[in-house]
Amino acid sequence: MSRRAAGALVVVLMTAAGCSAEAPRGGGPVAPPENPAAFVEGEPYRPRIDPADFVDAIDNPYFPLTPGTTYFYKGVSDGERETDTVHVTERTKEILGVACIVVRDAVKVKGALAELTFDWYAQDVDGNVWYFGEDSREIEDGKVVSTEGSWEAGVDGAQPGVIMPAQPQVGFTYRQEFYAGKAEDMAKAVALDETVDVPASSFDEVLVTEDWTPLEQKLLERKYYARGIGVVLERLVKGGEEVLRLVEMRP
Repeated sequence: MSRRAAGALVVVLMTAAGCSAEAPRGGGPVAPPENPAAFVEGEPYRPRIDPADFVDAIDNPYFPLTPGTTYFYKGVSDGERETDTVHVTERTKEILGVACIVVRDAVKVKGALAELTFDWYAQDVDGNVWYFGEDSREIEDGKVVSTEGSWEAGVDGAQPGVIMPAQPQVGFTYRQEFYAGKAEDMAKAVALDETVDVPASSFDEVLVTEDWTPLEQKLLERKYYARGIGVVLERLVKGGEEVLRLVEMRP
């Protein structure tokens, strides 16, 4: 996809997603956004999930998931070529009474399928995108060798997390998933106005998060989200050499 075409695509998607929030009538102060999956040291994590609080579509400006859309990424992981194809399927999976959109994520290393994951997402009425779990499979020589990292909200104590707040603010720290001892990814918003150049296009006003897990404290990753698109760049900043860039998006 050319930069010009990608840029036009961003404008269309931003318009459709309705990126700007309206202030209350009367010109009163805007209430600070809630952080439904906020991390509070020492307190148990038990988010309240009511199916009536969720909507069918996922149109969060920083994490839109339109069925039929495919994202193509290329990069390097520990010196080896890596590609990642993320496809938003037409399928849904009901978890805790919520209809979650199924996203297929296929990672290839040196041209061979290395990981296949099915992720489950849903958006609440406020615009927060929740992560309800994943079916993850590590593959070697065409065979599944591990399903470690798989989890489903409501099973064996696992809890859903927020992959993208409705209105992310710098300093927000939130749980993206919680399955004690097995899946405990966290994120913190650290910038809202970065500029990023990747093969797909150049993006302004990019949201940057730092992602980590207490289960692997030596690792720290930065993710870059463009409005109307989603993830455009992932970079490991501590614990190894890994980078993944958006090359193309097919709606």
